[in-house]
Amino acid sequence: MIGRVAFLSMHTSPLDLPGSGDAGGMNVYIDELAASLAGRGIDVTVFTRRADPAIRRLVETPAGYRVAHVDAGPARRLPVSALMEWVGDFAAEITHAIEGGWSASPTDVVHSHYWLSGWAGIIVKQATGLPLANSFHTLGRVKDATRRPGQPPEPLLRIAAESEVIARSDCVIAATEYESIELIDHYGADPSRLCVNPPGIDLDLFGPGDAGAARRRLGLDDAPTVLFVGRIQALKGLDVAVEALGILRDRLAGVRMLVVGGPSGPTGDFERLMIEDKVGRLGMEDSVSWWGVQPHRRLPDFYRAADVLVVPSRSESFGLVAAEAQATGLPVAAANVGGLRYVVEDGVSGVLVDGWDPADYSKALLRVLESPTLREHLAAGALRSGRRYGWTTATDRLLQLYGGIADGAR
Repeated sequence: MIGRVAFLSMHTSPLDLPGSGDAGGMNVYIDELAASLAGRGIDVTVFTRRADPAIRRLVETPAGYRVAHVDAGPARRLPVSALMEWVGDFAAEITHAIEGGWSASPTDVVHSHYWLSGWAGIIVKQATGLPLANSFHTLGRVKDATRRPGQPPEPLLRIAAESEVIARSDCVIAATEYESIELIDHYGADPSRLCVNPPGIDLDLFGPGDAGAARRRLGLDDAPTVLFVGRIQALKGLDVAVEALGILRDRLAGVRMLVVGGPSGPTGDFERLMIEDKVGRLGMEDSVSWWGVQPHRRLPDFYRAADVLVVPSRSESFGLVAAEAQATGLPVAAANVGGLRYVVEDGVSGVLVDGWDPADYSKALLRVLESPTLREHLAAGALRSGRRYGWTTATDRLLQLYGGIADGAR
C-alpha cells in the first residue's frame, strides 16, 4: 500500500506560473498529479530547488500536497545548463530529509521529473534504497532529431545522464506508446522497465462552454481566430505559426492569432524579438495579439473563444495543450510528432501536419476555418477525444506502477 511519495522537480516548481520561464506542461502535470494523489489520501511532497530567498522552506498547497524548497546553489533563477553542478547538493539535501525522519511515516517511492531530477533521483535511490520512477517529459536525443536548423544540440552531459537514468530507474514512465518507442530506439531502453501512463487533465476545468461569452470576456469580436498556447522558444514553433498566418491572411480576410505564453529558456527573449520582427515585416501587427502568461484557470476562455489551436511543436512527449483544447471542443492543427500523434486524432479531433513548412500549416488551418461543417465535425471529435484524459484513470494506473516497484524493492 502506497502511503507517501517524494516528487523531485529540481529545475522548476509546480508553484510557478505555466508559460513563464521554464514552467510549462510539466508544472501542470506535477501539480495536478500531486493533487490527485493527495485526494486519494497519499502524502506527497514535491522537492524543488529554492530559486527565491524569500520563499518559505515548506509550502502547504490548497490541493493538499506540500512543496519543499531545497537549498542547492544560489537562491535565484538559473538556466538549466547552470544547474548541473548543483545536482549532488540537491540530492544530498533530499536524502537527508528522507533519512532524517522529515515525516512520521516512511517514504515508499521517489518519482523524479526531467533528466536533472532523474540524475538526482539515482543518487537518492543509491543512498536510501528507495524505488525510483522517472518521467522525462522531454528527451534530448528526440529534441535533437527535429530541432530547428541553427539551434544548438542538447549537451552531451544531458544525453549521458538520460541514458544512466533510463538504465537505473526501476520504472521509466512514458506519456504515450510513441515516447516508449523513442526510449527504445534512441536509448536502447529495456522494454520491461518502461511503463506507459498518459497524463490527465482537469476535466472539471476544461470542458465545453459558450464561445460568445468567452469572446466577450476577452474583449474579442467574431473574426476567425487561431490560438497558440505555449512557451516562446524555438521548440514550440511559434515562428512557423506566424508565417502560416501570413500566408493564410491572403485567403481568409480578418483572420487573427492570439498568442498566450511568455519567453522561455536562455534564448526565449531573443525568440520573442525575432518573431515580433517577423510580424512587423509581414505587416501583421493588427493580426497578432500578445496575451503573455495567463493563469492556468483562465485558459478555457481562450480555448472556447478560438476556432482552431495551432501546435507546430518540433517535439512533444504528450501535448498537454492539445488535450486541454480538445476537452473544450476546440479542433487542433498539430505537428505529426511524438505524443501529438496520440493526442490528436487526424481527421477526427484535428489535423496532423508533416514537417514544419508554414504553407502546410496554412492549408491545414484554412481547411478548418473555411468549412463550418468540418469544424463542427472536428469539434465533436475533439470533445470525445479530450474526455479520455481524466485524472482518475491516470492516477489508478500510476498507483499500480508505484505498488509494483515498491514491492520489488522490499
